[in-house]
Amino acid sequence: MHPDVEKLVEAGRINTAVGEKLSSIAPGCYRSHKGYGGGVVTDWDLSGGKVTIDFEKSKGQVMGLKLALEKTEPIAADDVRAKKVSQLDELRELGEKDPVELVVRTVESHGGKMTMDQLDQELSGSIVDEEGYKKWWEKTKKALRESKRVSVPTKRTEAMVLRDESASPGEALVEDLNQARTPKARVKALEAIQREAPLVAGGEGLLERAFGIVNDAALKLMKLSAAQSLELISLRDEIAGEVKKEEAIGEGAPRLHEILQVADGNLSQDLNEVAAARLKRILDAFPKAFGDDWVGKILSVFGKISSRGVSEIAKLLGEHEKTKDLNQHVKVALSRHALGPDALAWICRERKKGAEGVFDGSVGSVILTVLEQDSLDDGPRRSGRLGNLLLDDKELIADLLDGMELNDVRNFARKLLASPAFPDLDRKSLMARVIKKVPETQEMVTGEGESKGDDSLVVSFESLDRRKAELEDLVNNKIPTNIKEIAAARAHGDLRENFEYHAARQMQTVLNARKDDLERDLERARPTDFTGADASSVNIGTKVKLTFPGGNEQEFTMLGAWDGNPDQNIISYLSEMGQAILGKEPGESAEIRDPETEQVTEVQIASIEGVS
Repeated sequence: MHPDVEKLVEAGRINTAVGEKLSSIAPGCYRSHKGYGGGVVTDWDLSGGKVTIDFEKSKGQVMGLKLALEKTEPIAADDVRAKKVSQLDELRELGEKDPVELVVRTVESHGGKMTMDQLDQELSGSIVDEEGYKKWWEKTKKALRESKRVSVPTKRTEAMVLRDESASPGEALVEDLNQARTPKARVKALEAIQREAPLVAGGEGLLERAFGIVNDAALKLMKLSAAQSLELISLRDEIAGEVKKEEAIGEGAPRLHEILQVADGNLSQDLNEVAAARLKRILDAFPKAFGDDWVGKILSVFGKISSRGVSEIAKLLGEHEKTKDLNQHVKVALSRHALGPDALAWICRERKKGAEGVFDGSVGSVILTVLEQDSLDDGPRRSGRLGNLLLDDKELIADLLDGMELNDVRNFARKLLASPAFPDLDRKSLMARVIKKVPETQEMVTGEGESKGDDSLVVSFESLDRRKAELEDLVNNKIPTNIKEIAAARAHGDLRENFEYHAARQMQTVLNARKDDLERDLERARPTDFTGADASSVNIGTKVKLTFPGGNEQEFTMLGAWDGNPDQNIISYLSEMGQAILGKEPGESAEIRDPETEQVTEVQIASIEGVS
């Protein structure tokens, strides 16, 4: 008890309990305030009920004794908050020479647990220079994980926890797994165990404990998130195989085939969420999971799974002598345009090997359809690798056209010329390869130039207004919002593992590309109300009645570049069908292709009239 307080107790003015409490705020004692930080008491006036404290953020702060006792709390002299006001230079030197020790002491000062945001507030700008703090923290975080002295979570809102110094490195790894609170954090913790698998397997009961944690988590996730459950169990099995301790998995533990059975209703989505490195092990479990139906089950996800998954499925079916089933499935899917970009890319890459039996001219048309749909859809592009493959593989176009009928080649060329999926230079490069393979298509390039006369786009006033509104929304709303999202995500640090940052940057690429496309198209746009169109032949602004085989007639309206609406039989003059009938006169024939079935039909121009 402080001597000045002891006199008050002896005089009976205060009791012993109050005296002990007052002594904790005597000169030389350290206190912590939520707003001012750590501080040291420099003076007090017991008779006047005042105390003076030099806080980190407020020097010479005078407070009432009662208020000071209520609003501050005592801290030890070796507490980091105390040292920030008494030995700041020493802490700064420690931050440079031994940053792990600085973090350990800081967490220890906060009861052995604190979040990264709390750590930032404690260190940034005071002990560590604010401008270099992010770089310092990234380096320190890596060193902390290697030291095993503090558990470092993947999310900033989760607490870093000081470890028991007596724990072995293997025990620390398993404890990290136990402390993980999200499926992603558990996977990362389990991957850390995999990197040190012999170390963990050598500790008595450690591997069994780790697998027990994984088993419990996987069981809870089985129905809520089969993908995360599959990821954990696949990784568990990998580790058990590497250290040859399958018995450590435990009896009654969940197995991959059991989780696949639960995930049956949404297999493609779940498998797309699994790391590519673990797909093979999961796909290998299909026969046990689905018995005689396994081939149909695995083919149901073939056109919707990632590139790595497509390759693994093809290999697995080949190993089980089921390649014929794969080829039949692919042919049907091609006819229905039901294959995704990764499956189409696999067919192209393997066209002289595993996919030789299904690679033909129909693949090219499906590729153009998928690329076009993806370019028009909102959101991130899914077909980037497929588009790059078409551009980078110099022999692909020639192989696609090999053996194709001239009319089919022309239809492919029309579709390519009208495709919005490629910038002009790329489209010209691809068309040059078509002409090199089939010189007769040269006339299409010349004809296109003559029919257009220039690079303009004929559009309706309504579609022009829609494009202008879309550009305005991009410039004024979506792009500024995206910039803020990038800045907010960047502030979370650790960009390599920051999903929000990478998603925001990917969206930035999409938005800027769309902005460039809109600006370029609006410069080329020539609006019209379509009145006065020449109806002696099929032209922009005409209604044309087509006679199909069997005598069935349908009327179509040919309008501007951005006016296509299949549900109302309105076609854009730049569409494949529009290009096929443009310039035709009554009585002439044209070949049009059904975009869904790819079936080519010969139609006759029955009549033409201008739009009203």
